[in-house]
Amino acid sequence: MYSALMSTPERLIESTRELLWERGYVGTSPKAILERAGAGQGSMYHHFKGKPDLALAAVRRTAEDMRATAEGVLGGPGTPYERIEAYLRRERDVLRGCPIGRLTMDPDVIASGELRAPVDETLDWIRERLAGIVEEGREQGQFAPSLDAEEIAATILATVQGGYVLARASGSPAAFDTGVRGLLSLLAPRGTTTTGPEA
Repeated sequence: MYSALMSTPERLIESTRELLWERGYVGTSPKAILERAGAGQGSMYHHFKGKPDLALAAVRRTAEDMRATAEGVLGGPGTPYERIEAYLRRERDVLRGCPIGRLTMDPDVIASGELRAPVDETLDWIRERLAGIVEEGREQGQFAPSLDAEEIAATILATVQGGYVLARASGSPAAFDTGVRGLLSLLAPRGTTTTGPEA
């Protein structure tokens, strides 16, 4: 499953990331991590203090990846509207849900200040990044001056996270796509169409 060149700690982190996404913290047992990583018994405790330490490394890695993916789109070419549109329409595994957003529904993660910190920091970072782009669009006259950048950024983030939930509930990505199209139609500068590839 993993490259033979990948070190044991890396395999353990990647396995834990996948299992946290699929099963949550309680459902991610040390045995399941070791099996998925193809690691021998005791490997986890050789490289990490235990499951909480490994889970923290996995959550931090997921958070870093999510920020890097978002920045790859939000920091790309185009007008502020086009960059927001690219962020909303980027390829996602919608039915699996957001690997960070799903952690907010895990009571064990939320109860742990240490595990929760990278989740909060990532969502805050995305919201602030989006707010900066909305403000840029206001200054350029692309968005109405009456728009509040922080509120619009929160709405974009809520549309994405809520879209994941609705898509999973219905078993179809159509609900996510509908939310994205609706938000883009509200944000679109006059004369801009929102047709194009689905999110």
